[in-house]
Formats: sequence, C-alpha cells, structure tokens
Amino acid sequence: MDGYQITFFTQQDRRHHGKPLAEWLVQLARDLHLRGATLMPAAEGFGRTGRIHSAHFFELTDQPLEVVMVVTTDQAEQLFARLRLEQVRLFYVKSPVEFGVLGE
Repeated sequence: MDGYQITFFTQQDRRHHGKPLAEWLVQLARDLHLRGATLMPAAEGFGRTGRIHSAHFFELTDQPLEVVMVVTTDQAEQLFARLRLEQVRLFYVKSPVEFGVLGE
C-alpha cells in the first residue's frame, strides 16, 4: 500500500489542551482510527533556533520527542485538516512510503 510516513518533532514540555502535545498526537491518531502511532523520546537535539534540547537526569521537560505515523493519503489529509482546525504549531516531515504487513 502507498501512503506517507509523518514524523512530528516536539518536546516534553509542549502542551495542547492541558495534555502533553506528543501524547495528544498519539491519542488523535487513535481517535482518527489511524493504523498506529509511535512516540519516541530522544536524548538530545536542536531546532531552527539552534538551541540544544536534551533530557537531563533531573529535568526532562526539555526532552525532544518524535511521534511517527504511517498513513494513507486520505488519512494524511484528515490528520492535517484536524491539526489546522486545532491550530497546532508543529514541525513535521512527510515522506512518501510503501507499507504493508508480512506473514500471517
């Protein structure tokens, strides 16, 4: 099947409707009945400002996070329409992919 891999980049302290943004994105994927979403923490990174974001032992609020989804074209359109409606400001990468399931 053809579609897109969409990766959203955020950090632990970003919130939407009082909930951590990354967790909200995973729940949104579930609410939209997407095939799945994966939330991955990162040790360190930097964004467009050049400021380093990292996970420290005592302070995880600045920890970089990625949320990855693989979706069909229709699902991508539905997802981005909802994000626009919610006025979420979020960096993403959207790449065309082929996906499927092997085995039984």
